[in-house]
Amino acid sequence: MRDHLEALVRGLDPLEGRNVLREYLQARILEGLQRVGAMSPLAFQGGTALRFLYRLPRYSEDLDFALEGPHGLYDPRAWMTAIVRQFRREGYEVTGSLRDRGNVHAGWIRFQGLLYETELSPHPGEALGVKIDVDTNPPAGAVTETRLVRKHVSLRIHHHDPASLLAGKLHAVLARPWTKGRDIYDLAWYLSDPAWPPPNIELLNSALRQSDPNTGVLTPVSWRGVVADRVAALPWDAVTADVRPFLASADEMATQEEVLRLLDIAR
Repeated sequence: MRDHLEALVRGLDPLEGRNVLREYLQARILEGLQRVGAMSPLAFQGGTALRFLYRLPRYSEDLDFALEGPHGLYDPRAWMTAIVRQFRREGYEVTGSLRDRGNVHAGWIRFQGLLYETELSPHPGEALGVKIDVDTNPPAGAVTETRLVRKHVSLRIHHHDPASLLAGKLHAVLARPWTKGRDIYDLAWYLSDPAWPPPNIELLNSALRQSDPNTGVLTPVSWRGVVADRVAALPWDAVTADVRPFLASADEMATQEEVLRLLDIAR
């Protein structure tokens, strides 16, 4: 196992090496969630879902899920315990923690010493963590499907369908109270694909109402103008600074004008 990890990151600079190593661990955690039955009630969403399912050309940090299945099957503490136990059997020094207050539950699986062992950090005690977020009260209207994926391991992933994934990203762009460049990168990636379906408007409006009950209703046409206004107001230096560590090439981020042009084309 250690030989495999060392081969994955050999010759990479520390930043890209961390991204590659984290992605391998994400795949293994998804495998663990699949093994314990978590993929039945949970639906994969967010940037890491795009990376695994549709080859989004940027790395991602967290594993994001919506609780779309029966709540009686939801048992995050047992799932975390089983996944940590499996990694420990394989010789990893790993810990797990869970915060299950509020609607969004957050779990962490932290790997001690792995960065040092793979020569990605000079600090023996530095940990590499993978966060698992579960929205236990997701907005109504999502459509789900299941897809087979081969990324380090074989995975059968239950996830939001393409239109619902786009709706989730638009909600993040419009409702997130801080600038997250990864949202804008993903938005440009979506818009650059002419085959990608329009957003699930029912889900988008449901999510926006959940964030702000007084928000206006978007239509299949009006969402583009509202999102364009949001993008035009963003500080682009902050956008590019946020996303740059997750790109294999620094010139992959679209300019603000390019994103606005992509939004305007479809008006």
